[in-house]
Amino acid sequence: MGQNSQDSRYILEVRDLKKYFPIRGGMLNRVVGHVKAVDGVTFNLKRGTTMGLVGESGCGKTTTGRVILRLAGEKTYGDVLFNGKEVYDFSDREMRNLRTRMQIIFQDPFSSLSPRLPVGEIIGEAAREHGLVKKDEFDDYVDRVMDECGLQPFHKTRYPHEFSGGQRQRICIARALALNPEFIVCDEPVSALDVSIQAQIINLLKKLQAERQLSYLFISHDLSVVEHISDSVGVMYLGNLVEYGDKKDIFKNPLHPYTKALFSAIPVPDPNAKMNRIVLEGSIPSPANPPSGCKFHTRCRYCTEKCKSEVPVQKEIEPGHFVVCHLYD
Repeated sequence: MGQNSQDSRYILEVRDLKKYFPIRGGMLNRVVGHVKAVDGVTFNLKRGTTMGLVGESGCGKTTTGRVILRLAGEKTYGDVLFNGKEVYDFSDREMRNLRTRMQIIFQDPFSSLSPRLPVGEIIGEAAREHGLVKKDEFDDYVDRVMDECGLQPFHKTRYPHEFSGGQRQRICIARALALNPEFIVCDEPVSALDVSIQAQIINLLKKLQAERQLSYLFISHDLSVVEHISDSVGVMYLGNLVEYGDKKDIFKNPLHPYTKALFSAIPVPDPNAKMNRIVLEGSIPSPANPPSGCKFHTRCRYCTEKCKSEVPVQKEIEPGHFVVCHLYD
């Protein structure tokens, strides 16, 4: 593919992105099929904003984030444009420089931190490796980044096991920030934390975004968190982005049957409010053998014969609000 873009409003443009993993079997260990983890994802992320990516476990959210950052091998198809340039056209050397501008915060803070390194070394290691800080300014730089993330200077000599879950996630955020990135993939960064600690981490991310003009791709299955932090929202189902648009539009007027079912499960903080819960029938099909036509047709109450045979295309129903569904043909 390898295209470039001239639209400077967007830090990230993803077009028809696909990532298939081979399934091997038989005596000769041949490729007998593919797991279609990401199967045609298209969206744009405006500079300095947050896009929430939501969906059930196994829908391809995390793989999408990793493919964008080139952390999952080669893409199968599509374009990933960062600041208008195709990420997969960069050489290894160019990619090394790009790594400082694109970062990731992992879901589990404990397993993503080396137990053998003190916190100061974990946070500053990459900055030193990339030559971002002079040797005599290194300690002050690490202190500054830690302070931004609510960590104290005396934490530098401690090890990850000596911290709580919330503090460990702050360390992960500080490690990402130390490279002074423009774009961060937040891969379910609060799902392993208590609710009160979740609020602190979300508020920290919002504060850092305002101060540093950061852009986030925020992957989560917690819709209330996504509503709080996001400017735009994408809803994924079985490797496809079925709906995408401004947060207000998506939450006020969900269009896709899957989005409606997902949003009907959000708890309402009113004991007298009646919940109109939409319960989906059946289980999620396998990404190794997805249904023909619209992948959601096996669980959709509005399914027609057309849904079973024809793959729907993305349509703009209102300005900036896209849906992939035959109901809107």
